Amino acid sequence: MNVAVCADVGSTYTKAAVLDLDAGALVAAASAPTTVGTDVLHGLDAAVAAAIAGLGVRDVPWYVCSSAGGGLRLAVIGYEHLVTAQAGRRVGLSAGANVVHVAAGRLGAAELTALRAARPDVVLLVGGTDGGDAETLTHNATRLAKARWRVPVVLAGNADVRDDLHALLADARVPVTVADNVLPRIGVLAPASARAAIREVFLRHVIGGKKLSRGGRFARLVRAATPDAVLTGVEVLADTLGGDLAVVDVGGATTDVYSVLTPDERDSGPGREVAGTLWRARTVEGDLGVRWSAPGVVRAAAEERLLAPGEQDDLAAAAELVAGNPQLRAVTPDGDVVGAYAAAGGSAKAPSYIEVQAAVEEARANRLTAERTSAELREQLVEARAEVAAAKEAVQHAAAAKREAESLSLIHI
Repeated sequence: MNVAVCADVGSTYTKAAVLDLDAGALVAAASAPTTVGTDVLHGLDAAVAAAIAGLGVRDVPWYVCSSAGGGLRLAVIGYEHLVTAQAGRRVGLSAGANVVHVAAGRLGAAELTALRAARPDVVLLVGGTDGGDAETLTHNATRLAKARWRVPVVLAGNADVRDDLHALLADARVPVTVADNVLPRIGVLAPASARAAIREVFLRHVIGGKKLSRGGRFARLVRAATPDAVLTGVEVLADTLGGDLAVVDVGGATTDVYSVLTPDERDSGPGREVAGTLWRARTVEGDLGVRWSAPGVVRAAAEERLLAPGEQDDLAAAAELVAGNPQLRAVTPDGDVVGAYAAAGGSAKAPSYIEVQAAVEEARANRLTAERTSAELREQLVEARAEVAAAKEAVQHAAAAKREAESLSLIHI
């Protein structure tokens, strides 16, 4: 069997799947708690061992992605909030990053303090279209160099000053990777080069720097940040299907929406977005999730008037409990459930999770009763058939005796 292991090391759970590469089918899957507190390899090895148990396979290739330890924390520094900074943010999200900070304009002391406080793993430094403004990008690069910045920087701004700024940052011992401008022209968003550079920096610097594992094995195994891998998979699926596609990934802390759309030719007209449009994109609802962000789900449901009267307080309390204890499931007095792998309830019309479970149990009990009744009836039928067979045999004996008696009578005559 030609198989491979695909694994996702998440913040709470590590999931492993075994795939048959020839048939394109899922063979087995398993999960284990992510062991961030000790060494993430413990949880990863446990999940993979459980997935391949009993399959009789050895030397299986592993394809691992990770969002453990907060994933890829990205800060974006641009020229204007609504143009290059927004373009950089969109590119960062498409690269699978958790965008923790966005700044625009010239960096000063206060802006540098805010940048440090955000604790980014990578800084995406952008600004100016090719041939456009270069002063802001140059100022910000110089400020980082003088501040002895040691967090990796991806430089993806105005191409006219790219080489000079790369040399400036490198001479100041700032870890810097160069990429093409994310916004070469107004309204034209070019994410591919910067996305690849962010991925490279994540694998080279971030995974090892988070101290998730002792030794270099984990860093060698990981091939991408989880959201980046998911978007790549969505892109492949959309290309295979030949149409637009949207995928919603509900997690414990965030809900990611991945989309691959057919470019609209009208987007090149006067009404286009100045920050450009990503036709293959990821957006994040940072306050919607089923564990840490469960309270955000309740608030959103209340704002959308999806909750029945009196439900919000109980659901909010359950969500707060789960947010503080992600491994738990909380059940409200009405039977609604909030927690890992479950978020059920909130509708006055739909039955609660516990009501559904009760119905399932009742159906099982009814089935068992029916099976017992059926068995009893089968036994009664067997007995009845035996009685019929005995009766037929008695009739046959009686008929034979009658015929014998009649024969003797004829002889006497």
